[in-house]
Amino acid sequence: MFVPCDRGGGSASSDFKGFTLLVPAVSVGNVGQLATDLVISTLNMTKVGYFYTDCLVPMVGNNPYATAEENSMELSINAEVYSLPSKKLVVLQIRSPFIKNKYRPFCETLLSWVKSSKCARVVLLSSSHAYQRDDEQLLGTPLRYLLTPDLEKAVGGLMQELNWKEMEKVAAYPGINDTEKVLHIPGGGITKLLFTESCSKGIQMAVLLKFCSEGDNIPDAFALVNYLNEWLQLVKSEVNTSSQWKIPSSWRLLFGNGLPPALF
Repeated sequence: MFVPCDRGGGSASSDFKGFTLLVPAVSVGNVGQLATDLVISTLNMTKVGYFYTDCLVPMVGNNPYATAEENSMELSINAEVYSLPSKKLVVLQIRSPFIKNKYRPFCETLLSWVKSSKCARVVLLSSSHAYQRDDEQLLGTPLRYLLTPDLEKAVGGLMQELNWKEMEKVAAYPGINDTEKVLHIPGGGITKLLFTESCSKGIQMAVLLKFCSEGDNIPDAFALVNYLNEWLQLVKSEVNTSSQWKIPSSWRLLFGNGLPPALF
């Protein structure tokens, strides 16, 4: 359930008619969440509210996008909503893992909010285990996309112009029956369920994902956010694509503090 905050402008902040909703999946390498961080930080998006749910592990922390000591002490929680009306963009950033068996209730709550807020479409940023690719997925780019039937009618042609590669379906029973194909996104968390539910409910959704492995996933986040930018044109493209994105201050502690000198 969306709860507006005072700073976002009260009831006006919950009017997202015609907006694009950007959501990360909690997936392998947290790539979608890192890419979402880059979008919020670069566009200097305003926090307009929270997404109240019992499906995520509770957490609280300092402002991850602090730019000065004055705003560094602002609190952030597990699911917050940011908006940029000039680009008709709203972002739901998720910062904690899902509680066991809470995927489906979260999907239902999220899609219910999408409908009530009249968002035009949803873009889900996700990732999948690189080591579980089949032979066809090993070829070419590690980036893939999926479109629900309703969104396919609107932007399917554009994806072809961009030479994007659609996520391949894989054999349901490899080596036994290779003719029956299914959508398989290992390590994708909520991705497959949210996509299939959007298909059945007639919601326009795109999934953008990258095959990757756990580790330092900052390069994967840049690759995914550049992939998103090819389509939505959130920032002006540059030759050095990494320099066009503003890294949040919280990333300085992405791998914890450095080793204490007393060890040496």
